[in-house]
Amino acid sequence: MDGHKQRQALTAAERAIEHLVAGKPDDAERASQRASELDQIGIFASLVAAVAGAAGDLRTGVRVSESHLAGLHAAVGVGPLSQLVDQLR
Repeated sequence: MDGHKQRQALTAAERAIEHLVAGKPDDAERASQRASELDQIGIFASLVAAVAGAAGDLRTGVRVSESHLAGLHAAVGVGPLSQLVDQLR
C-alpha cells in the first residue's frame, strides 16, 4: 500500500464534503470520484454514491435529505469528515 496515495484519497474525500457544504455539487462529485480512485483499502467505497445523492438534492435546490446525510456519515465514518458532513444540516 502506498501511504501517500491513501492520504490523497482522504484529502479528496474531505474536498468532496467541503464542496457539498459550499453548494458545488459537480465539484463534490469529481472529488469523490478521485477519492475512490486513490483509495487502496476501501475506506471510501460508498462515498461516490453518498455524494451523488447529496449532490442531487443540492441541484434541485433543497437541503440535503436526512437519508443522504446518513449515507454520507456512513461513507466517511466517525471523525473529522463526519463533522464536515454535520455542516450540511
